[in-house]
Amino acid sequence: MEFRYDLIIDYAPYFLRGTLYTIGFSFVGILIGTVLGLLIGLGKLSPYRVLRYPLDWYITFFRGTPFFVQILLIYFGFVPLLIGDSNAILAGVLGLSLNAGAYIAEIFRAGIQSIDKGQMEASRSLGMNYYESMRYVILPQAVKRMIPPLGNEFIVLIKESSILAIIAAPELMYWGRAMQGQYYRAWEPYLTVALIYLLLTLTVSTILNYIERRLSTE
Repeated sequence: MEFRYDLIIDYAPYFLRGTLYTIGFSFVGILIGTVLGLLIGLGKLSPYRVLRYPLDWYITFFRGTPFFVQILLIYFGFVPLLIGDSNAILAGVLGLSLNAGAYIAEIFRAGIQSIDKGQMEASRSLGMNYYESMRYVILPQAVKRMIPPLGNEFIVLIKESSILAIIAAPELMYWGRAMQGQYYRAWEPYLTVALIYLLLTLTVSTILNYIERRLSTE
């Protein structure tokens, strides 16, 4: 079968637009997910069960159900309840952020618990309260250990964003499906989409490896 490069050239502006949306969805998702994950991770370490139980259920739900199901619930259920109508962009951002938050919460919890308890005791003995100890002593050390898993989560989000095509969010996979539907050809659109995703993930991996090397020398 002849490979039609001309079709890829015709669809190049759409693939570029989709790539930008994919990067945007993933970046906003990891940004909001990190803030959410930090708050949930700290909440998980709380001595109060009334606070921990809802957070446990949140993490269990988003880690234990497929993202495909989550995005459908958010798009057809939660977003219309929130704004009165479906919105693919808002649903995509919420879906990726809530999903990432559940995984990042466990990354933060594990990272904080990996720091020797003596660090907290030493900072408290110097007159710091719990939150000051976390901010100035525990978290700076834990963040270095959390860079690799946080980077992996960003890569996962880039790939999971392809599921947003099912709700017609105009990301990369959406335009791959549109091209396949228009020309009834599979190799050109899906190989192109796969190559772009590969380039995105390799770029992120390279940046993360650089950051890890820099942090390891400090």
